[in-house]
Amino acid sequence: MRWNRITTATAVSAAVALSLVACGGPKATPGGSGSAGASAKPEFNAAVGKVYNPSDKKGGTLRMAITQNWDSTDPGDTYYGLSWNLVRNYVRPLMTFAAKPGAEGAKPVPDLAEAAGVPSDGAKTWTYKIRKGVKFEDGTEVTSADVKYAVARSLDKTTLPNGPTYFNDFLLDIPKGYSVYKDPSLSGVAKAITTPDPNTIVFHLNKPFSSFDYFAQLPSTAPVPKAKDTGAKYKEHPVSTGPYKFESYNANTGLSLIRNDQYDASTDPDSGRKALPDKITVAFNVEGTDIDNRLLAGDLDVDIAGTGVQPETQAKILADPNLKAHADNVPAPRLNFTVLNSQVAPLDNVNCRKAVLYAADHEGYQRAYGGPIGGDIATNLMPPGVTGSEKFDDYGFETDKNGNVDKAKQALQACGQPNGFAMNIAYRADRAKEKAVAETLQQSLKRVGINLTTKPYPTGDYTKLYAGKPDFAKANKLGLIVYSWGADWNDGFGFLSQIVDSRVIRDTGGNTNLGIRIPEVDKLIDQAMSTTDETARNKLWVDVDKKVMEQAAALPGIWAKGLLYRPDTVSNVFTNDGQNMYDYAAIGVAQK
Repeated sequence: MRWNRITTATAVSAAVALSLVACGGPKATPGGSGSAGASAKPEFNAAVGKVYNPSDKKGGTLRMAITQNWDSTDPGDTYYGLSWNLVRNYVRPLMTFAAKPGAEGAKPVPDLAEAAGVPSDGAKTWTYKIRKGVKFEDGTEVTSADVKYAVARSLDKTTLPNGPTYFNDFLLDIPKGYSVYKDPSLSGVAKAITTPDPNTIVFHLNKPFSSFDYFAQLPSTAPVPKAKDTGAKYKEHPVSTGPYKFESYNANTGLSLIRNDQYDASTDPDSGRKALPDKITVAFNVEGTDIDNRLLAGDLDVDIAGTGVQPETQAKILADPNLKAHADNVPAPRLNFTVLNSQVAPLDNVNCRKAVLYAADHEGYQRAYGGPIGGDIATNLMPPGVTGSEKFDDYGFETDKNGNVDKAKQALQACGQPNGFAMNIAYRADRAKEKAVAETLQQSLKRVGINLTTKPYPTGDYTKLYAGKPDFAKANKLGLIVYSWGADWNDGFGFLSQIVDSRVIRDTGGNTNLGIRIPEVDKLIDQAMSTTDETARNKLWVDVDKKVMEQAAALPGIWAKGLLYRPDTVSNVFTNDGQNMYDYAAIGVAQK
């Protein structure tokens, strides 16, 4: 899944922000009501898996910001973690990750659905009952037909290219290139999704899947009224079923959410949503260091990207005990890595790809994210936090932290490129850390004659139009593609399937697999999917990881951690294993 940077509203000068920092940063304000395992005392990691400054007090405006807009606010067209976190405030999928600290926040609980799904036909059929009394923001009651339409529209990967392909891949008999905009009667999903009555929806799969509740928590199961669907423009005002609704949206400047008076908390007993702020604002296109400075000054509440402060801010925070007491070093089942696009010659040769892995400066990769506080050097794909993962180091990344020039040159000889080669490396333009990765790789690979030209692209369209669009990437020789990936949920399938299965790659773009095409991997994935024994299944996902590394299809960078900053302006702050950042369905504004 998905990870990004952003910041909010009123601009403050860096000089003012720094002067406040020099005075020791913001002073603590008292918290609200108590909570088990919680604390109102500022201290390092006070919000990691537990509640900092617990409160049930409502009111105020929660101010968030980001360096660039993300892919979409449309629940059927989004694949960024920050978006899946935020979207829970304005729409209600069938299931959702509970807004609770720690491991409890990684469990899907009923949201729009009355209860977890009921499987039948050997887990190929899943039935959900819709809660009665849930309304859209216009007062219309939600029915199963609205959920069916929502899932059906998300299948159109031309109009809505950004979301995951799980439903495309698993629903029964979905026509290739299906679009609700060409099929207003929804006849194309007649076998896949049935609605026996207004409060029942049934999903029919082409193969068993025992963890379908994870699919049901995808934002794309949030109901969409067909009459209000505006296709690609729906992101400007998704119709709310949650505690907030859109007040405004501007793709260049930001958005604001206000309370939805049609939301009835009595229909929402399981999600843990707090809905504490009266208003939520998100500012787009705010420079990264400005975001950090405003957080430190207390003029901004949340960096919505949730990936951590800039390296220079990180050093400042760690050097000041008062600032450090307001920080959380959050581990995540997330990999910051670089894909080696096999469609760009000579990376169609495995030995040329191995040359890249051997020549790379792994310590430099880590340094781009702020050193060990930003994450551990990754030796393979699956992070340690993923259930069943195993660490292995077939290329000696930990032994040769700065690369192994001799082995890289031997690999170049083996691939017929003894003098090296030239190609481009892509990264997201607003991400200083990814830019630093690209420059680190540019320097370290140059030692063996691999000459990289850096190519920045906009975050919002990175996977849609550029790095994730196969014909563009191939035509523009994007051989190395810097990326970051977090688990959609915490097992091998939830982490690996959308980044290594070649069958999820679409010619239209919007891909999260940015060029890994290994037939043996696809076969192992199918084998894992049909294995019911958890231990054996986990072993197969390790085999997938090993096969990708054997084929040198990706350069693991770091298993990520983010240094997040929580000013004294916020309340009820915590991280959990579902979001791996602050939970945006629970956070509030500190009341004085």
